[in-house]
Amino acid sequence: MTPMIILSTLNAKYIHASLALRYLYANLEELQSQAKISEYTINARPIDIVEKLLVDSPKIIGLGVYIWNCEETLSVIAQIKRIAPEVVIILGGPEISYETEEQSLFEHCDYVITGAADKSFYQLCKDIFSGNAPTRKILNSKPIELKDLTLPYDLYNEEDLKQRVMYIEASRGCPFKCEFCLSSLDKTSYPFELERFLMEMDKLHARGARHFKFVDRTFNLKIKTSLQILDFFLERMSDDLFLHFEVIPDHLPEKLKDKLRLFPEGSLQFEVGIQTFNQEVQANISRKQNNEKSKANLIWLKENTNAHIHADLIFGLPGETLETFSDSFDQLYECRPHEIQMGILKRLRGSPIIRHTKTFDLRFSPIPPYSILSNNTVSFQTMQRVNRFARYWDMIGNSGRFSHSLPYILNDHPFDNFLQLTDWIFDKTDQTHKINLKRLYELVAQACEGLFPNTYSDLVINMEIDYLRSKLKGSFKRLELSNTTIEETVVKSKHSSRQQRHL
Repeated sequence: MTPMIILSTLNAKYIHASLALRYLYANLEELQSQAKISEYTINARPIDIVEKLLVDSPKIIGLGVYIWNCEETLSVIAQIKRIAPEVVIILGGPEISYETEEQSLFEHCDYVITGAADKSFYQLCKDIFSGNAPTRKILNSKPIELKDLTLPYDLYNEEDLKQRVMYIEASRGCPFKCEFCLSSLDKTSYPFELERFLMEMDKLHARGARHFKFVDRTFNLKIKTSLQILDFFLERMSDDLFLHFEVIPDHLPEKLKDKLRLFPEGSLQFEVGIQTFNQEVQANISRKQNNEKSKANLIWLKENTNAHIHADLIFGLPGETLETFSDSFDQLYECRPHEIQMGILKRLRGSPIIRHTKTFDLRFSPIPPYSILSNNTVSFQTMQRVNRFARYWDMIGNSGRFSHSLPYILNDHPFDNFLQLTDWIFDKTDQTHKINLKRLYELVAQACEGLFPNTYSDLVINMEIDYLRSKLKGSFKRLELSNTTIEETVVKSKHSSRQQRHL
């Protein structure tokens, strides 16, 4: 049957399979036979997406709008309305659910569904087909009972299972009120029925799924549930099983610790949101966090489990200065997470962070992803320096390419030293992208010779080890290192190549 309803979105990457589209399709009831899912990426040409969306002459096209695809989605729907104005365009998703009428997207669509559209999208399609289309353009979704939803995991096809990340959720919502985050608008966290959820996971696993990324905001909120989920996967443990969770940093009871010890290397990754250790800034953004317990738990995870740990910081929060952020970075670095994700504050539509706009003179870019440009404690020039710091940190600190030499760069002043390195590299190259790895090693070595002369001799020896481990040809320094020395630095494991470089 020719589809009358197309469900679509523009993902950031091909490996990202949209869980939201699959929920909409799974809950279309009798209309499901008239619908299909068509996913694209933001790298595709909008006109090519338009051609593919219109090839079946659908009556309705539903598109998910996010901060990363809103500009491309606007281009797609504006062209659809020029070519086929009779097609009903329905938009949903977090980016269009707030400040809706202020956006250019709004003028090129027929309807916007705000909030969770799992059920309301079906009702709108049904009304359109029956001739009872609403006269209102903005439709607010009613609260959903999770038990009433049809779960969508059967809709991951064989190609998804082999080539893409399986996004799954054991709960929705978040009980915390961090003002930079849209989840702060949730009243609390709502779990799916655990037995039902695990039955779906069992079916996915039986079909060959091995990479599970939980989108739950607070995986370790309810420890009893966390333990049951971990037990489920421990019983199915294999060399290729990989689980990805977002965890609360200051909530790690002994029972959970005991369970985490059982997971082998390469099977767990934790996203740990720290954001800031500054208590005044935490109060400004309504974030409750036990800093000492958070640091102790990060250290414990690194020393006692095989989990790969990503810890997050956000620069640009109300009241944060370069000096206070430097202190947070240094404290976090001392906990030795495998990666420190350096985020820049973004203005998410609907998030309460805007209440600070006048008090802290928050100035955000008008262009997605709406990153902060300056505030009353951080100038635009300083913000640019930290943006470059974040980029170079990902290339040098997070990549694992400099795992032996990095300690000799950072020494006792991790943030300050790396900021000096950042300024030097940018002054030398005027680039933050398109620096190949060999050139990067050369730049870092050249910079450190002048910046950190006291540790340079040890640094360059360890950088030679890093360089040789990278399997690049040639050498940036003519140092005599035996093959045995180099081989001893390579650890065989089942980690991803990036994770393995941190070992």
